[in-house]
Amino acid sequence: MSGLHFAAVNAEGIVADLDLLPAAYRVLLKMRAHSEPGGRIEVDQVTLAQMLSLSRAGVNAALRDLDLAQLVKKKRAGVYQLNPMLAAYLSPEDAIAAVKAMPKNERLNAPGFVERYRKAVAAYQDQLAEKRRLREDAKRRQTLKAVS
Repeated sequence: MSGLHFAAVNAEGIVADLDLLPAAYRVLLKMRAHSEPGGRIEVDQVTLAQMLSLSRAGVNAALRDLDLAQLVKKKRAGVYQLNPMLAAYLSPEDAIAAVKAMPKNERLNAPGFVERYRKAVAAYQDQLAEKRRLREDAKRRQTLKAVS
């Protein structure tokens, strides 16, 4: 990214309130630094891991956290989109238009934004716990069958 770019808002305070994984902040900053005007970025997880000296699992966890926080969305393999309120634009008018086009409840300054993130993380952790429980139950049933 070269030249002067504009952002619609100063969102760092809200992003700090999310209490993301430490790797998520690093991934977000790297993605912002390498994004096109408007927030599109083409980068794969292996490249991000190499850029930041992180494991691929660490990058995966960071990207999941950024998705739950609605800060970065995966469009397809290797293509991501920054939240319009975090992206840089070629003009102030472009930045303002991008934010105005967003649904109000997806904006970083929407009431309850941080709480929705926390609920999304809790729901994701509950899903993981349920999957673990189901796997353990299946293993126990298989062990009981083998013993019978």
